[in-house]
Amino acid sequence: MSLYRDAAIVLRTHKLGEADRIVTLLGRNKGKVRAVAKGVRRTKSRFGARLEPGMVVDVQCYEGRNLDTVTQAESLAPYGEHISRDYSAWTAATAMLETAERLTEEREPIQAQFTLLAGGLSALAGQQHDPGLVLDSYLVRAVAVAGWAPTFDACAGCGSPGPHRGFNLASGGAVCPLCRPPGSAAPRPETFVLLAALLVGDWSVADESDDRARQEASGLVAAYVQWHLERGVRSLRLVDRTQQTPVAPGAGR
Repeated sequence: MSLYRDAAIVLRTHKLGEADRIVTLLGRNKGKVRAVAKGVRRTKSRFGARLEPGMVVDVQCYEGRNLDTVTQAESLAPYGEHISRDYSAWTAATAMLETAERLTEEREPIQAQFTLLAGGLSALAGQQHDPGLVLDSYLVRAVAVAGWAPTFDACAGCGSPGPHRGFNLASGGAVCPLCRPPGSAAPRPETFVLLAALLVGDWSVADESDDRARQEASGLVAAYVQWHLERGVRSLRLVDRTQQTPVAPGAGR
């Protein structure tokens, strides 16, 4: 077995036996790994509190055949601790962590996904922006990093410059009248502006958006992410949004 160290974000944990946990980590260099953290559920554990979802840690592990073993964990950024104090932020973070797990393969390092997730958790912990906007920005940028970048201006079919009024999941975003498949959604122009801002991280535009644009954008982003993942993100159902604009009937699936 080889020993390694890495900066990692805790994505998920579940119980193992009476005192242990299996921890799913997204490492900056190692990618996604699953490791056993022995004794962390005991009250006297040296690093149990550091291995909670949303925490960024400097972790040392022994590499195993199926599961690695955590031997040391030092806190780098206790985002999970701060986020857990706010329900809206926590539900957004939970959806982000689940999406990151779905988008990454075991032991395939994608540093851009690590950096993007760490930045999103930092924004939630620091209450820099509305949690729903942080979540939607993370989701649309995460799928873009994974190779499914949407377009919110030029037509996804023919490339003709926008703005356009149609949006189709299978086509990859905005569609012109000639390329627009039946059943495509027709978001408001303000929604397209917000979606484009979320994709590039233009927070001056995103923070000034109205509630209707945010609701419509969140529905389109959730549908787009789950279309490409080919299955639902369960945590999105728990995200604290007072209203959610349904988009499935007209999103073009």
